[in-house]
Amino acid sequence: MNKDMTKKRIVILGSGNVATSIALALKDKCELVQIYSRTLANAQALAEQVGCDATDNLKNIISNADVYIIAVKDDAIASVVDAASDNGAIWLHTSGSTPIEIFQNKRSRYGVLYPMQSFSKSQPSDMSEVHIFIEGSDSKTNQEIKELASLITNNVHEATSTEREQLHVAAVFACNFANHMFTLSNEVLDEAGIPFDAMLPLIKTTVEKLNHMSPAESQTGPAARGDVAIIEKHLANLTGIKHDIYSLISRSIMEQ
Repeated sequence: MNKDMTKKRIVILGSGNVATSIALALKDKCELVQIYSRTLANAQALAEQVGCDATDNLKNIISNADVYIIAVKDDAIASVVDAASDNGAIWLHTSGSTPIEIFQNKRSRYGVLYPMQSFSKSQPSDMSEVHIFIEGSDSKTNQEIKELASLITNNVHEATSTEREQLHVAAVFACNFANHMFTLSNEVLDEAGIPFDAMLPLIKTTVEKLNHMSPAESQTGPAARGDVAIIEKHLANLTGIKHDIYSLISRSIMEQ
């Protein structure tokens, strides 16, 4: 690794979940010089944690940093890019589904630093375990992005924009949809007056099994057994969207 990467001056544009996690992960490994957020209080809160300047004005972004990491909502990336001119630094975004071409003809050096994780400010992730997928505008830039990502984790992989979008789709199934299933489970339990804590050991075991076998191999339950009588009994107790989801997913498992 190029040891000079630890001396790079870095600006984080964003103060949300992803920006916070990346800033905290880089805090003691390179020089964070500024945090930008549309809300000054949010920028200041994160800047205080990492010991740097804060601003809510894109016109006041420091112009002599080495790397600019845009960690904002996908639909805001373009406006951030357009608000500043090319200064020869490396500009990165952290999105899974936004193509690298968003920088094309606007920056000379650019790329993507996409961390595969669900982030929450209130529940910091161990970034050393996160897989980061990178892409650079050229080989030299790609190498520098890899070195930067390697300050955070050893799990660094190259991925094209098309591959990253597939990763994002997979992540929605594995994380967002799975968590929604937990929400529906919680609602069913509430109707019976049973606390959701009863599901936690089951959820933990379900996830831990994936360390030893594929998801398909670890599938259990009435649909996996082809137990139609139980499925129909469950469906009789469900209405609305829960009924439809249970039926659709059971059919998907049986067809698998």
